[in-house]
Amino acid sequence: MLEPALLPTPLTDCADETLARAGVELRLKRDDLLHPAVPGNKWRKLAPNLAAAVERGHTRLLTFGGAYSTHLRAVAVAAGALGLESVGLVRGDELAGAPRNWSLRAAEAAGMRLEFLSRSAYRETAGGWAADAGVEAALQRRWGPCLVLPEGGSNALAAIGAAAVPAELPDLGERDVVCCPVGTGGTLAGIAAGLPPGARALGVAVLRGGAGYLEGEVGRLHRAAYGREFDNWRIDHDHHGGGYGKVPAALAAFAEGFERRHGIALEHRYVAKLLAALTDLAAAGAFPAGTRLTAVVTGLPDPPRGGPDRG
Repeated sequence: MLEPALLPTPLTDCADETLARAGVELRLKRDDLLHPAVPGNKWRKLAPNLAAAVERGHTRLLTFGGAYSTHLRAVAVAAGALGLESVGLVRGDELAGAPRNWSLRAAEAAGMRLEFLSRSAYRETAGGWAADAGVEAALQRRWGPCLVLPEGGSNALAAIGAAAVPAELPDLGERDVVCCPVGTGGTLAGIAAGLPPGARALGVAVLRGGAGYLEGEVGRLHRAAYGREFDNWRIDHDHHGGGYGKVPAALAAFAEGFERRHGIALEHRYVAKLLAALTDLAAAGAFPAGTRLTAVVTGLPDPPRGGPDRG
């Protein structure tokens, strides 16, 4: 059985000197505390998909991810708890014969079968299955009947799941900006859709070169989930830290300082980029005085090197 989720997740004030000088308040929506094995936005995006899988009688889930994908680990744990099989197609065939890293070990330990694809095959498969019926048919032939979830878990049901975040935030209004990191767009799409009139959403892209593409993905998810688009959000593309999975020294130093000042360990590839962006933007005067920022802490930090694995 899967442990119950902590809902609603805690909302804590975070008095930060840089933001205070700019007249900006910061709150942390602690979705990292939502569940120990299926944390943060992974729970919110997976829960409605898992319910649909069970309702439709599926016995196997198939999805995609990289070598350190939180999404793969989350699907493996959640599927196993529901008695479902899981298959993970992993980017990078060079990993097949290499010792498993802590993340892939955790996915396999939870029962997920891994198959490693070359980067070109991964792009064709992960990016093409939803648009090309032939690609999905090939997956079904290879693995048998299964529910296919996109990379990162972002689909219409995921956006609907993420829309619960604003519902847990009291008194949202015109001074509020609800903020999250953006990898595939599902969490931002849901947050924007769930906001009351006047409040806005800000996403911080964690991959380089995503301008235009990510906006298109959020719009696509809105149309798929709600049959309309929303104009209450935007994406910042200037704080990706060099690209997906990149953590430059300056970002690591920022995260270390934030952890020291506020007593919260940060996940670096998503959450630290978000908080660094908000700090930079506030210092540059991007937010009017009186703005209240709510940063959604979407996931857990990696385990310490040489420390225990985290599934």
